[in-house]
Amino acid sequence: MIYVILGVMIWAAGWVLNVQLANGLSSEQTSVKIAIPAIFGLTIVIVWELMVRGFEVNPVILPAPSSVLERLFGEGPILWADFQQTVLKGALIGYVVGTVAAFVVAIVADRSDFMTRGILPVGSFMAALPIVGTAPILVKWLGSDWESKAAVVALMVFFPILVNAVAGLKDTNSMQRDLMRTYAAGYWATLFKLRLPSAMPFIFNGLKIGTTLALIGAIVAEFFGSPTVGMGFRISTSFGQLALDMVWAEIVIAALAGSAFYGAMTWLEKKVTFWHPSQR
Repeated sequence: MIYVILGVMIWAAGWVLNVQLANGLSSEQTSVKIAIPAIFGLTIVIVWELMVRGFEVNPVILPAPSSVLERLFGEGPILWADFQQTVLKGALIGYVVGTVAAFVVAIVADRSDFMTRGILPVGSFMAALPIVGTAPILVKWLGSDWESKAAVVALMVFFPILVNAVAGLKDTNSMQRDLMRTYAAGYWATLFKLRLPSAMPFIFNGLKIGTTLALIGAIVAEFFGSPTVGMGFRISTSFGQLALDMVWAEIVIAALAGSAFYGAMTWLEKKVTFWHPSQR
């Protein structure tokens, strides 16, 4: 019972502290903006630990954070191999391939109204396809190693980036395009000096969406066939062995990797689109 009472007290203390920080005069400082979510997250972890111990929850149902942390440090080589297989090979390579392919097709579609009108509805249709339907097909075609996972990721990120890139390239108004024509600028000069910079907020919107889809696609695809390594493979086998602490350890790594990937893309967006009103 003492664990439960202590958990409630820590939660209340964390809540009060965050409210004071959020409503204080220094709430706009960078350190405070970082401290608020950090305190909130730490409070959740501590309360989770105390409640699991206080209610004596079966670790098969919900392991304590200390057990997950023990797995993270004790199974370091295995977790690192899974990270390399899933994130660095499957997700990252697939993301790059899908992004490059989307840009190439967007440029081709931009030069043809027929292609633009035809590809956007198809893109919306393909983006709605469930991964549980496409992943096993690509695994069957390309094998169970990381290449099939990269193909799944490339397919998942291709259409969101494509649709955003095409929409962004169409975002300039007639006055801007007329001005470029008065400078005798051709298609490529107008593309690189006017339309592509204007499209960057749209493009980065697609790229940020792709960061989350990439990791989800790589992990889920491993459920349909994988060598004896990978985050999806480890989650599946550990769940079958009732080793839920290992499952949570993989989830923590996936969450950290996804957050870092999204954060890196957000940072890059701020550097590239510093002129846009949304970044001011």
